Amino acid sequence: MLSIKKYAAIDIGSNAVRLLISNVIEQKDKPVVFKKNSLVRVPIRLGADVFIKGRISKENTQRMLDTMLAFKLLMKSHKVVKYKACATSAMRESKNGNDVVDAILEHSGISIDIIDGEEEAAIIAATDLNKFIDPEKVYLYVDVGGGSTEFSVINKGQQIASRSFKIGTVRLLNDMVKKEAWSELNQWIKENTSEYDKISVIGSGGNINKIFKVSGKALGKPLTYFYLTTYYNTLQSYSYEERITELALNQDRADVIIPAMRIYLFAMKWSGAKHIYVPKIGLADGIIKSIYFNTVSSNTQ
Repeated sequence: MLSIKKYAAIDIGSNAVRLLISNVIEQKDKPVVFKKNSLVRVPIRLGADVFIKGRISKENTQRMLDTMLAFKLLMKSHKVVKYKACATSAMRESKNGNDVVDAILEHSGISIDIIDGEEEAAIIAATDLNKFIDPEKVYLYVDVGGGSTEFSVINKGQQIASRSFKIGTVRLLNDMVKKEAWSELNQWIKENTSEYDKISVIGSGGNINKIFKVSGKALGKPLTYFYLTTYYNTLQSYSYEERITELALNQDRADVIIPAMRIYLFAMKWSGAKHIYVPKIGLADGIIKSIYFNTVSSNTQ
């Protein structure tokens, strides 16, 4: 007996808003399968408003209203049965974040949960990481966002330490990360990884996914610290405009990709990792699985 249902996840980040629609495939006596059906990304940079002015602008509020209505219609067209919408760093730090959430609910009927960094890390941990890792190895999981970065240490398939830091690509672009924040991150990474002889990094986020795609590596194969450093230096040798015209990066990717690489490189350097794996999973994937396993609340379409 085969059962296929569609679940959706809405990830409202500091650099973009995403809608992931997945097929949830159930078969008798077989593990459930989650298969990506559709992914829509809209580059609304809420962090540029919030981290500088403390609130979401009227323009971006209207864009959010339009986008959420569009997502609502897309979910209806796809016959999505359950969904969950989560907002992270920018929305939770915005003075008018709750007002925007209320306006979206009234305009589109979409209910949004503003989650903290720890809950975000926990949802990400619900992804199928075990499919991508060696259960006998130790990893530092790094999920880079626009407003914050979530770090988790995974030993033998178990998460043993986790923390969210207010170090993100949009904050770095606007020079809003102090030296103390980097020092605190450095100390946390070293305290939680120094006991292990060998550790690898797992990278999550749109920027590392793009870098992995550019590398031409086969899925499951890691990138080296040397490759990441070389590509980082290459990107810095191009202007913002050249990254768009000559390297074919999207305009909302061409600026944040450099600060994202700084975070990944520091994570590798401070943990002593020589390799970074890129399984292409993140918050939206975790939301889908959390809905299915009832570890988070969800909404019906």
